[in-house]
Amino acid sequence: MTIPVMARVDDRLVAAVDELVEAGTLSSRSEAVRIGLEALVDRLRRAAAGEQIVAAYRAQPPDHDLDAWAEQAGRAMIEDEPW
Repeated sequence: MTIPVMARVDDRLVAAVDELVEAGTLSSRSEAVRIGLEALVDRLRRAAAGEQIVAAYRAQPPDHDLDAWAEQAGRAMIEDEPW
């Protein structure tokens, strides 16, 4: 289902979108708005995920001793492979 959305856009931006439509880059103004909104939502979601990752690392910083143990265990498992 689609829902119409009203927005005010300045003349310069409308002209730029119309040029893209006329050139065949976009099929319509609506497509331009959809693409723009999808890109905005994606960018904001990615930024929020990045902030959550940073907060998690700040709350529990990496344990370099554990990293060294994990690397040693990984190497041992690989050495045990029959290849």
